[in-house]
Amino acid sequence: MRFVQATVAVVALGTVWCVANFTVGAGAEALAYLFVPVGGVFAAGSVVHLLRHADLDPVTRRFWRALLVAAVTITIGYGWLALDMLTHAAEARTRSMPLPAAACVAIGFVVAIWAVARVPIAETGGVERWRLLLDRTIAFLGCAALLCYIGLAPMLTAAEPWSRQAMALVGLAFLVAVGAATKVSFVAGGPVDRVALRFVAASGGVTAGIVAVLSVRYGYVAGIPAQAVVMPLTPVFFTLGVRAQWRAQLGVRRDPTRNGVLLPYLAVVAVDVPLLAVAFGAPLTWPVRVVLIAAVVVTALVSVRQFIAYRENARLLRNTRLQEERLQYEVSHDGLTGLANRALFRDRLASALTATTPASVLLVDLDDFKTVNDLLGHGVGDRLLVSVAELLRAEVGDDGLPVRVAGDEFAVLLTGPHADPEKLAGRLLAALDQPISQHRLLVQASIGIADTGPGATVDSVLRDADVAMYTAKQRGKASFVRYVDGMGEPVLAHMQLGGELRRALDHNELRVVYQPILRLDDGWLVGVEALVRWHHPTRGIVGPAEFIPAAERTGLIVPLGRFVLRETCRQAAAWSREFGPDALREAGLNVSARQLHDPDFVSDVTAALADSGLPCERLVLEVTESAVLRGQQVSRTLVELDRMGIRLSLDDFGTGESSLSLLRAFPAAIVKLDKSFVDGIEIDDGQAGAAAARQAVARAVIQLAHALGLETVAEGVESAEQVAVLRALGYTRGQGYHLARPMTAEGISGLLAHQRTVATVQPTT
Repeated sequence: MRFVQATVAVVALGTVWCVANFTVGAGAEALAYLFVPVGGVFAAGSVVHLLRHADLDPVTRRFWRALLVAAVTITIGYGWLALDMLTHAAEARTRSMPLPAAACVAIGFVVAIWAVARVPIAETGGVERWRLLLDRTIAFLGCAALLCYIGLAPMLTAAEPWSRQAMALVGLAFLVAVGAATKVSFVAGGPVDRVALRFVAASGGVTAGIVAVLSVRYGYVAGIPAQAVVMPLTPVFFTLGVRAQWRAQLGVRRDPTRNGVLLPYLAVVAVDVPLLAVAFGAPLTWPVRVVLIAAVVVTALVSVRQFIAYRENARLLRNTRLQEERLQYEVSHDGLTGLANRALFRDRLASALTATTPASVLLVDLDDFKTVNDLLGHGVGDRLLVSVAELLRAEVGDDGLPVRVAGDEFAVLLTGPHADPEKLAGRLLAALDQPISQHRLLVQASIGIADTGPGATVDSVLRDADVAMYTAKQRGKASFVRYVDGMGEPVLAHMQLGGELRRALDHNELRVVYQPILRLDDGWLVGVEALVRWHHPTRGIVGPAEFIPAAERTGLIVPLGRFVLRETCRQAAAWSREFGPDALREAGLNVSARQLHDPDFVSDVTAALADSGLPCERLVLEVTESAVLRGQQVSRTLVELDRMGIRLSLDDFGTGESSLSLLRAFPAAIVKLDKSFVDGIEIDDGQAGAAAARQAVARAVIQLAHALGLETVAEGVESAEQVAVLRALGYTRGQGYHLARPMTAEGISGLLAHQRTVATVQPTT
């Protein structure tokens, strides 16, 4: 700040001296040449102070070092001029600037031009680079032409011609001004402050322009005010630029996003000034002709610039149009299969309903697709979905719109009076009978068909198709069903059952009962299997066969299973505390595949055991063969449970296709013979071969279990004769209505109390 004040003081002192010289003749004219070098000393000092005390980055430091060299060199040149004028005071008004002094000043201006040229601008490439280069060239030539017309040209033709040194220096000052102005207009922000660059431009252009005007109008007399008042303004503007850089380093920086977009257009207006002047009678001298030629060049460059802008705008419009089309396609189509998505499907269906065009909707749901993802991975599943989409395109053709609704669910919209949805559904099912995708997989689908009619809406048609598809699944899958009135009532009842089940969980309407597992020889209670019953407030007791499928479909099987798990562990621990740790060997419960897929299942089991205090080895988790085959997540969960010491039971053994191999891969401790192999095992029709055939599976299972060191339990025992046959085959434990029906916890407590009494009496009898 003090350097700015010092340079302003120099200008003020020069102004006072100049007035005194013109009015009272105070001092020799040669004294006027002292003010410029004095101001230059302060300007150079301000840069030195900036370089020493400001934290500048390398680019900014390089710029101001170059300007320091320029300021020092120019100051030396004007100091040389002042010394020459003082020693030749009588010739001060007409004496030319010594060549060494002019050379120093010229070198200083060249260094300043070089410093400004090295200020970096934003990196660009391609068309944008050429556009920026044209803009800068147009701006430079336009501004330079105007300054030459109003400054250099009049000096060259003035009645009292100036020396070549003076005109060269004025021209270099103009170059500094034009170069800095052009540069700052295209610097969108950077290390060198834009305001500082503007002041650098003003330090050359403003003073040079005023000097040129004074020299043309007043001749040699103008030398005194030019040297004492006008030219000392250069250090003022220079130090203001230094101060602007200081403010930028302190964080006071103007918005860097604004750049010189209008400068090329202003330059075009500027080159029109000489043209207008000539048009209104200005003399057409050779300097003016040069300026006019520059105006023509600028006009030509503007034409090239506009042509490039036109080409670039056309390219941008084309790219924008293509991008809009691509976005519109992505919004309305599925990213994996390329089929239309649900949004486009609803729009087309709504259009068909508005136009009252006959239409049909086929809702296609892949059966058991989740098994593909679980066993083979999601990558294989995605490729299978792509293959199904290609199959839909091929079978539908131009007759309709194939759609991927969500996940493994597809749809087809058929419009027109000749559409035959049942024929298309038959073709789709026939095509799916053959292996598809690169993995040659067989996949089946359930298809629901719904037709539009009077008063139909998009949601009603989709609901009818969904009901028909669900009915097809209930009828055995791999088929199609066409919706008819009334078909949705049982489906709606099933869906309502799921909602009521949520309420049942929240209002404690579920109860756990226990089916005893007994020794077949003496009927001794060794374990229980937990079963859940729903005490509905209006329907009474609802059996698990009715609400468990609804729980599986809605995902409520996870909180339902968590409730049964915690209640079983709590009750088993209570029996252990009341009747002793050996009174009941095990407490088991069924676990679904959906629960095993739940990432929190293991932690739920751990928490239930910890909260109840039940030892891990007393808990048995019963898993069906189909659940075991549900992928790697299930396998990892079962292995982790086995490592915890929890006993795993393979339920309904013998009904799956991989029973024997499962016993080797699955960490089972117990095998439960399915009821279907117990039914009829006691029948003696006098044919030894038939009886042996009925008992073959049961015999094979017990032999295999003994070989692998597994325990066995026979399920569904309903008669004493079955008990006798099972014992003969080697079975020691069983469960079923003949042995004991499911009972409440109080019933199990009664059995345990009776057994404790028997156990205490037997030693004394």
